[in-house]
Amino acid sequence: MPILPHGGTLIDRRTDHSPQHFPDRPVLTVDEVVLSDIYQIGIGAFSPLTGFMGHDDYVAVRDTMHLTQGLAWTIPVTLAVSEEQADRISLDRTVHLADAAGNIHAALTVTEKYRPDRGLEAERVFRTTDRAHPGVDRLLSTGPVYLGGPLTVYRRPSPDLYAPYMLTPAQTRSLIAEYGWSAVAGFQTRNPIHRAHEYIQKCALEVVDGLLLHPLVGPTKSDDIPAAVRLESYHAILRHYYPNNRVLFAVYTAAMRYAGPREAIFHALVRKNFGCTHFVVGRDHAGVGSFYGTYDAQRIFREFDQAALGITPLFFEHAFYCRQCYGMATTKTCPHTVQDRVHLSGTKVRSMLQANQPLPKEFSRPEVVEVLQRYYQQSNGTPPPRPPERDT
Repeated sequence: MPILPHGGTLIDRRTDHSPQHFPDRPVLTVDEVVLSDIYQIGIGAFSPLTGFMGHDDYVAVRDTMHLTQGLAWTIPVTLAVSEEQADRISLDRTVHLADAAGNIHAALTVTEKYRPDRGLEAERVFRTTDRAHPGVDRLLSTGPVYLGGPLTVYRRPSPDLYAPYMLTPAQTRSLIAEYGWSAVAGFQTRNPIHRAHEYIQKCALEVVDGLLLHPLVGPTKSDDIPAAVRLESYHAILRHYYPNNRVLFAVYTAAMRYAGPREAIFHALVRKNFGCTHFVVGRDHAGVGSFYGTYDAQRIFREFDQAALGITPLFFEHAFYCRQCYGMATTKTCPHTVQDRVHLSGTKVRSMLQANQPLPKEFSRPEVVEVLQRYYQQSNGTPPPRPPERDT
């Protein structure tokens, strides 16, 4: 029996109509984060949302981590505009939402206009008002008025880079059924897979039928490794170290919020919509800097009724390679000292790669290291490599 989408129904807000059929609609230009939200709403990844949140749902999510109908939901999905833009749009008017190049992606019927307390939103959602936090900085940089209402999303060609991997929730659910998987673990990452990731994923595979490897390739911090490079590294490790009948690879084109604990719940609910029955939660999930405690993203699950969430979290300790154990381990299984454990921070890895220093084999597979070294050696303006074609 397949797992139900969050709220019971998989939303699809896409249309085959062209925006050219509605030439008189006013146009709002939105940024890449809003564009990524539009796409996720359109394909049903954010089910049960049918558009951008109105005031009551926004406040309920901000303050209680639930929608007004009672469903768990932890991240406000909103559209912020300037005062001038808000003044030009009347309620119940339909407007087109376009990217910076003028391409129209969706139509929004504006049913609500409201002014949020963005400082309170930052405090509740991100647990800080410090603008050093990238999520807070973006929030406080957006317009002071939120527009709420249902979306109609125009079907547009997928970007060439991601097209083979941009599977909708309906498509992943169909493949899961085709593979005969009853239990599926979702894995979220925005980084290349290192040995700790591999260890956690394979531990999960011991208890489920399949793994949805679902890296986020939407807007992230400027110093994150480009998505094209990460895609190449994923294919390199999958080709050599994973059974090809146990892993479903697709990309998640949403934006990172860096909301730590709240985003861990959010990511779990989204993967539930993609058909996952389980979701892997490691250390500092969706964290940034030192804004969250190491295992806060796991503790937040205690605040929710398991049955209401409808997806089972799989919690893992921080994994590392132990030179005394001669293998991957965690503090639950390894009795040796910190000096025996190979652990490199993301900052340290980037500095070593930029200096063309070899990464220890205990940190990552050589095929992944090769991809990363090639990128850093060529990152003086050379475009990132294209990922390989999707295996069929």
